[in-house]
Amino acid sequence: MKSNEELQTDVQNAIKWEPLLNAAEIGVVAKDGVVSLTGVVNSYAKKMEAESAAKKVIGVVALVEGIEVKFSSAWSKTNEEIANEVLVALKSNWSVPDDKVTVKVEDGWLTLDGELPWNYQKDAAKSAVSYLTGIKGIINNITIKSESHDEIEKKAVEEAIGRSWSIDDSDIEVSVSGTSVTLSGTVDSWYQKEEAGRIAWKTPGIWNVKNELTVDYEFAFS
Repeated sequence: MKSNEELQTDVQNAIKWEPLLNAAEIGVVAKDGVVSLTGVVNSYAKKMEAESAAKKVIGVVALVEGIEVKFSSAWSKTNEEIANEVLVALKSNWSVPDDKVTVKVEDGWLTLDGELPWNYQKDAAKSAVSYLTGIKGIINNITIKSESHDEIEKKAVEEAIGRSWSIDDSDIEVSVSGTSVTLSGTVDSWYQKEEAGRIAWKTPGIWNVKNELTVDYEFAFS
């Protein structure tokens, strides 16, 4: 059971524990399990690292992310320079099929588009470019269109989630409609919610996962 102040302190400590963020000035406010992050960092990677660290803290049920990415003049790049570096990074990543992802850069904001057969490839595309300098944000619009025509089996998804030691699947419900899987019910942490979604995305023939799981954490308010 955590008070607002305890949750705030836990998130602050989790952020400071990350090597990339130990000197970053990131504001944390916690209320009713909802954590708001503010501040300015000099790379998109640090912004994502702060968000990831906060999500892993027990007691966080929702995140409001207001961190800005601002660069010194020495780190600034033109949109064309960023686009060229992104294309090289994508081409160098073996998980991302060649010529399947298109890139658009506007005022430092990167948009990824295209169709890929697996969600891990979509995630890999974003990860491949997240640490490049000059990027203020990433919009990942890549869609999944599976090359497999296998029928999705509800039981197979349930068993895959149940095999994970880190997930309490007693209150997770799985439903299947065509090429989509919907997860509903409750889990104890944000980590469990994202992990259940990640496992569901591995299903052969899947095009979409609707992760409607609710994080249900008993929270004591001060």
